[in-house]
Amino acid sequence: MDTTVHDRIQHEITGAPVVLFMKGTPVFPQCGFSATVVQILSHLGVKFKGVDVLADPSVRQGIKEF
Repeated sequence: MDTTVHDRIQHEITGAPVVLFMKGTPVFPQCGFSATVVQILSHLGVKFKGVDVLADPSVRQGIKEF
């Protein structure tokens, strides 16, 4: 993982108390797992930020290594 991706992920997780790296967005999840997690967090009233890993393959791979 290059430094840019690492820094971007670090910035995302320090910028919000709860960050969900997911396929799709909280409004339009692109897989069942992401949809379920969004539903659970929303039901519990947890404010979270969603990061769409499908929009950037380097983040998708980078979060696995992070």
